[in-house]
Amino acid sequence: MTEITATKRPAAPDWEAVTDEELAAYRNAENRWRASTAARAMTGEPDPGAAIGWRELALPGRELPVRVYRPASGRDGDGTDRTDLPLVLHVHGGGFVGTAVQSDWVNSHLAVRLPALVVSVEHRLLAPGTPLSAAVDDGWDVLRHLLRDAAQWGIDPARTAVFGESCGGLICAMAAIRARDAGLRLQAQVLVNPVADVTEAMFDHDSVTRHAHTPTLTVPQLRLLQRLAVPSGADPRALSPLHAEDLSGLAPTLVVIPSHDPLADHGRRYAERLQASGTRTRLVEHPGAGHAFLSLPAVAQQAGPARVEILEFLRTSLVGRSGRATAR
Repeated sequence: MTEITATKRPAAPDWEAVTDEELAAYRNAENRWRASTAARAMTGEPDPGAAIGWRELALPGRELPVRVYRPASGRDGDGTDRTDLPLVLHVHGGGFVGTAVQSDWVNSHLAVRLPALVVSVEHRLLAPGTPLSAAVDDGWDVLRHLLRDAAQWGIDPARTAVFGESCGGLICAMAAIRARDAGLRLQAQVLVNPVADVTEAMFDHDSVTRHAHTPTLTVPQLRLLQRLAVPSGADPRALSPLHAEDLSGLAPTLVVIPSHDPLADHGRRYAERLQASGTRTRLVEHPGAGHAFLSLPAVAQQAGPARVEILEFLRTSLVGRSGRATAR
């Protein structure tokens, strides 16, 4: 994939009346902007010590792009020739819009500073005919693909973490549950302002009422996300980590919550359920921060401290661990 040049961000549609055609046109224009150099004024500059590029993965029945971040050669001996790097699987936020490029700032920094191989999944976006289950499958299938070809990717599969933002947080939470059920041991999961519930109950939280119309997320957007995520006749609980029957035995978890976010209580309630299930969980809140703040470091001052917290959590979880992970 190539980077696309754009200079002007498109106007958001009327989320309560948007047609399928209008949504598709907005998504294409918005993603061109998010992948442009102009967007760096908000999304931040990548770490110059990282080598960044696109790869195409052959998955069952489809090919999927991933954006790969690796410490560049010559940096403290931790460069592109390493064959034992930890793996951090990242999934960007957005749901029906978004691209891995919007997370270059945080992912390149993690790749250089851990150091690690960071692979960000350009998952299928929600659309008519493309439900949330497709994106959840993309996250899980990429994780399995990378671990099965660990030697080719130069990673130590026993040192693997998942890291997701917003809808990507849901995808990573589901991947962690699937990994446990498949006998694959992850070392950490990081969930930043995660969507944890796509049932009708997703709106039954105080934070949804208090922060219904923030600059980066509104209730009408959430209603559109839910409508696209779960087609008629599908079971939304099967795609809602908050309603999972068993959350025991999962990887140690960091949940990062911006306080001024409609989804803040999703993260809080999920952290509570993880803790009650015996999963070691740390909840960190950033007062005054809004949804998607980690992808907006140039405008959200809380993004820098959050990146430090994520780096230190992953370093503690991944650095120095050894052995091999297997997937059934």
